[in-house]
Amino acid sequence: MRISANSLSITLLGCCCLLPANSSAQEAVLDAKPASLTYSQLVWSDEFEGEELDRSKWSIEVNAFGGGNQELQIYTDRQENVRVEDGNLVIEARNDKAAVSGTEREYSSGRVRTKKRGDWKYGRIDVRAKVPAGKGIWSAIWMLPTDEKYGGWAASGEIDIMEMRGQDPNIVLGTLHYGDNWPRNTHSGDQYKLEAGSFADDFHVFSIVWKPGQIDWLIDGKRYQTQTKWSTAGADFPAPFDQEFHLLLNVAVGGNFLGSPDATTEFPRQMQVDYVRVYQ
Repeated sequence: MRISANSLSITLLGCCCLLPANSSAQEAVLDAKPASLTYSQLVWSDEFEGEELDRSKWSIEVNAFGGGNQELQIYTDRQENVRVEDGNLVIEARNDKAAVSGTEREYSSGRVRTKKRGDWKYGRIDVRAKVPAGKGIWSAIWMLPTDEKYGGWAASGEIDIMEMRGQDPNIVLGTLHYGDNWPRNTHSGDQYKLEAGSFADDFHVFSIVWKPGQIDWLIDGKRYQTQTKWSTAGADFPAPFDQEFHLLLNVAVGGNFLGSPDATTEFPRQMQVDYVRVYQ
């Protein structure tokens, strides 16, 4: 959740605050068979095989004030922050005092989205990515409603496919936000913890399978969480997750969700995305 310091306007960065997952329940789910591939027809994809970002599929946010949540970065469309390189989309956070519209901030980074270029109601979304470690580095793969039919955040919902706090690089979070306009909103979700290593070591496939009244979260094809209960003010279930949503990818720096970088945080830090595939 992003709240402007000067107004009540709200933008978002997949903010979530979760209780620790029940490890025994999680292990039981992880031992289960992979979730059914209900959706098998590829309807949208980007393999990032060209020399630059495909602007028919993505837009790049330029934002001199970051993303809210007391985050420290400035979002730019510079090659230093967003580019296609060696078959991957690279979103790079830097400590380089970049400036946009006369505003300079200590850190810069990138955020891309598919709004009005890729918008879906139900389906399976797969994102194969390697995400950066480091205190104060916040990577996110998430979705927002294309049309806020039920009201402002979070009445119209938010789906966080994956978030990772860089100081906890072996844990990722999957979360839903819903309920009502802020501050009457709520959220629910769970976490996935690697038994060894970190998500910064190698690529993993982060997925949701989104059906009417049910959303599953998967890591490398294994389901670790299912949600079937949510709500929104003024509409019946399965609202708000019965409308078209679009995808966002970004790396934030600092903020009240995870704290600021420190002397141990090395820059630049990269999220590398091998592909995005959407099936219906």
